[in-house]
Amino acid sequence: MADLIHGGDIYSVREKGNNGKLLDFSANINPLGLPDSVKEAVISGLESCIHYPDPLCRELLRDLAHYEKVKEEHLICGNGAADLIFRLVVAKMPYKAMVLAPTFAEYEKSLESIGCIVKHHYLKAENQFRLGEDILFLLNESIEMLFLCNPNNPTGQIMDPALLRQILVRCKEFNILLVLDECFVDFLENPEGNTMKEFIEEYDNLFILKAFTKNFAMPGLRLGYGICSNRGLLDTLSETGQPWAVSLPAQLAGVQALKETEYLEKARTLIFQEKAYLQAELQRLGFHVFSSAANYIFFQLPIEKDAYDRKDFKALLQEKNIMVRSCGNYKGLTPDYFRIAVKLHEENEQLVKALEEIRKVSSDKKE
Repeated sequence: MADLIHGGDIYSVREKGNNGKLLDFSANINPLGLPDSVKEAVISGLESCIHYPDPLCRELLRDLAHYEKVKEEHLICGNGAADLIFRLVVAKMPYKAMVLAPTFAEYEKSLESIGCIVKHHYLKAENQFRLGEDILFLLNESIEMLFLCNPNNPTGQIMDPALLRQILVRCKEFNILLVLDECFVDFLENPEGNTMKEFIEEYDNLFILKAFTKNFAMPGLRLGYGICSNRGLLDTLSETGQPWAVSLPAQLAGVQALKETEYLEKARTLIFQEKAYLQAELQRLGFHVFSSAANYIFFQLPIEKDAYDRKDFKALLQEKNIMVRSCGNYKGLTPDYFRIAVKLHEENEQLVKALEEIRKVSSDKKE
């Protein structure tokens, strides 16, 4: 069986004998959990599961258009954002594409699945892993697709809107499809100032990815969507996927979730507060913390030798039933980089306490 490359893999941890209550900091999910109203909508709709789901997701698309303030014909739904990523690649069949390093692994995985040549643009630690203008000089007629994630995963860095506009213009010039993943944009302090939705109609080479996974804590229901004005591309995408890509429970959950605006604002307030707490605590404990703008924190183990057991850091936390995301399998990163989600305060306190205990053990060994 192939190794799983993402966070949220509670199943492998349980197979290793961790049977207690797991605190999963490895997946960046809304800490408030699945809204009760969404649970109720799914439960009440179970009897309808004797029918096929609407293959066109009509009610969901109508509500999404209102929620995103875009035209309904510019939307498409899928079985999570990952489903749309793979379908996009099959629809375009690019010979050569570009991705950042580090970034979300599914972009490269999808491209490699069709034999595409993948060019990496490496982000540098000395620049806080921020995207710079140097990428503009790498975009030319040889590139057919460019994947960007804003804010980037796992670094949490947002991209300068002016630079993104320059990239979009350059992509248009060279007929490059820009796939912009905005799945975490709603957790930013200024979401509207960091989305490219306003350019959808002007640029038919722009495809924006979004999902319900993180915002509404429903990764198990699998629901994502894309925003694009290229009707031909959207039609091809529909043909590359199965007719019933979005299940009936997922559609019902999505329709109800879009009504939960107060829930989302409450989560944003909590995340801003708890992220500040976690960042301060990690810095106090000696970690190199990067200034993430998202609902997760990206950090590096201390340079100080033996401050933490670098080899077994993740395993030591798992012994305390805490999961974190090791970032050593991201291109451009080493095994001393990690990412954690922002959770409820009492859960964040448990993580800090566990880190303090691990540091003490490491210090005692050193003495």
